Amino acid sequence: MKWLAFYFRLVMHFINTASLTSRLLAGFTLIAGMGFWLMMDKVLDRVERQYLEAAEEGMVDMANLLAELLERDLGPGGNFDPKVLEEAFVGVKGRVLEARIYSLVKTEVDLEVYVTDADGRVLFDSMHPEQVGDVRSMRDVLLTLKGMYGARSTRWNEEDKNSSMLFVGAPIFVEERIVGVVSLGKPQKNVFMFRDETKEWLKRTIGSLVLAMMMGSFLLARWTTRPIRRLTDYARAITRGERPRLPGLHGSEMKTLGGAFESMRDVLENRESVEHYVQTLTHELKSPVAAIRGASELLQEGEMNEAQRQKFLRNIQLESLRLQDLLDRLLKLTALEKQKFLESAMEVDLSAVAREVCEHFTAVAEQRQLRVKCEIEDGLKVFGEAFLLHTALSNLVQNAVDFSPDGGVVLVRLKRDDEERWVRFLVEDEGPGMPDYAASRIFERFYSLPRPGTGKKSSGLGLCFVKEAAALHGGTVVIRNRGSGGVRAVFAVPG
Repeated sequence: MKWLAFYFRLVMHFINTASLTSRLLAGFTLIAGMGFWLMMDKVLDRVERQYLEAAEEGMVDMANLLAELLERDLGPGGNFDPKVLEEAFVGVKGRVLEARIYSLVKTEVDLEVYVTDADGRVLFDSMHPEQVGDVRSMRDVLLTLKGMYGARSTRWNEEDKNSSMLFVGAPIFVEERIVGVVSLGKPQKNVFMFRDETKEWLKRTIGSLVLAMMMGSFLLARWTTRPIRRLTDYARAITRGERPRLPGLHGSEMKTLGGAFESMRDVLENRESVEHYVQTLTHELKSPVAAIRGASELLQEGEMNEAQRQKFLRNIQLESLRLQDLLDRLLKLTALEKQKFLESAMEVDLSAVAREVCEHFTAVAEQRQLRVKCEIEDGLKVFGEAFLLHTALSNLVQNAVDFSPDGGVVLVRLKRDDEERWVRFLVEDEGPGMPDYAASRIFERFYSLPRPGTGKKSSGLGLCFVKEAAALHGGTVVIRNRGSGGVRAVFAVPG
């Protein structure tokens, strides 16, 4: 299992760091490889079966033809004289052959025959003449004597899967009464040789096809992602404060995406969309801006050692990241608050979304010796937008992790309430709980409580987002203190 875990980590690292083109190619390679493996397994089994079917069909004809010939040579009372068959097999075994059947050169007749009476007693056996007089209770004999189709396949060497010999029985009639059985036997090694050649040819052909498809997919992925790279350059130019023109894009999807970028740019540059938040932003921006300004002024002073300089540079970086996070969250919340309904709603596998959130925070929590206990019920699907649901659930788990003490446990549970037909996402932590004065304000924009241990506050926008996402999905979110300590958050949507 160690190699499997290593392979999984390697794949996840590749997914997180690779380019979109590489991801598309890797995804196609994985899908094509799995499809190739699944298909080849079934195709190869089918190839073997069809070769055996073809061989058996011809033996049925030969067995019945031989039975008809034996019926004509039966003596009075249906007595069988093995002399004719003995002489025939002596002659045929002495024949010199050189039959070239494609890649096979056949030099001898390997067909064998034995004949039994109505009681299964051997009257003639070309392979084992010493067994004449023994009673055969093989499947080909028993079924044929009962008037059914009798056949069997027997390995002479159990360790050699290619040592099988196929036997097909045919009844011998006298006045519509079965008086015996003639059974034809033929080694299948030649059939298996044709089978193996066909399998190798299929592997080479389909493998070459998959390789050609991979190369074609790489070129297609590069061509498909070219407009995305152009849009990325366009977005970066806007981030630098430039006013670039929207690049020319081909395809309706890319044109739609480009139009969405242009519309987003217009919204972000529109002062009216910002004025609504100016007053609330002012208070939140004062602290990081003041810290950055103070640090930069001190850095301009000449008398400062290197340790102090690095300290102030780190402060500038941290406060800048804080500002960036605040603005990113604010933009998401602004867009969400403008929505009156779900714009691209579809059936979402909430179990898969919850499991993905759990897996992410399990890795994050390990750094603080936290344990994220996940109890996810499978197959829970809701109607909504996967992005909004994923972000909302992530915000709830993030809060639980932030307020949990080191070494604590965060419980994440997803289940269906069959009586009310709701799907509930529950998160519990073992933190200090909410103060009474904060219980009524936790969903206010920019309101945040200091985190235990660090005393730092978040942007205060995460729970606002959760509340808006729940409302758009026709659901609710309730956050309360637990009686045993900590906080319980329940995000519920119709299921």
